Amino acid sequence: MGIGWVILATVLAVAGGVIGVLGVREERTSRRAFFLMFGVFGAQLMALGWRGGLRGSCPLGDLGEVCLFLAWSLTLFYLVTGTTYRVSLLGVFTAPVVVLLQGVALIPGSFATEVMKKEVVDPWRETHAALSVLSYGALALAAVAGVMFLILNARLKSRKLGSGLVAGMPSVSRLVRAMFRITMLGWLVLTAGIVAALMMEVGSFNAHLLVATVTWILYAVLLGVYLWRGLPGKHLAWGVIVLFLGSLLVFGKL
Repeated sequence: MGIGWVILATVLAVAGGVIGVLGVREERTSRRAFFLMFGVFGAQLMALGWRGGLRGSCPLGDLGEVCLFLAWSLTLFYLVTGTTYRVSLLGVFTAPVVVLLQGVALIPGSFATEVMKKEVVDPWRETHAALSVLSYGALALAAVAGVMFLILNARLKSRKLGSGLVAGMPSVSRLVRAMFRITMLGWLVLTAGIVAALMMEVGSFNAHLLVATVTWILYAVLLGVYLWRGLPGKHLAWGVIVLFLGSLLVFGKL
């Protein structure tokens, strides 16, 4: 039954993305897409509850759980910020990423079949793991907004706006504000995750924490440059995209 929630969340995400695209083509906002993504969020919660119950801790012990948790985090931040930055359009770009992550989780072997339930749980370790992955949901959404900006910016330069997807995008200035604010939110959550890691037992510093710290520093530099010296929207967009993909690939190798 547990895997059924992942399948349901994936089907709803596909439906939400399709309905969002159709709504944009008709130049109208589709509330159905938003409610479908809300259904995705609910199904993800049920799936995470299933895996968390098996482990007796935060479900981040295998590839399937990490992908599912990241998809849930991305959906959460989309629902929180989507109403500010064009619900249906941000959903159009977010839904495929959610489908991709959950598609990986559904690959046979992604979820460990034999799970040993933890008897003793370090609350600081669990908090660090949960907040770190949660922050990646916001950073992923910022990268999605960056992709939207690059597409809109390219069409503006070519003077080919037309109708449909590009015409339905928010203004360039709103996308830049969205990228900055969502990135800042993700960075603050990651900060809390690193602070939780520092509260763990001595000797718990590992490769994952090192990567998280380096990621934190790089995002801090990007945000600092934007705040104090200013940064063109195109550079900010490439920054949030490259940093997110780079840190994600490094984590995948650990």
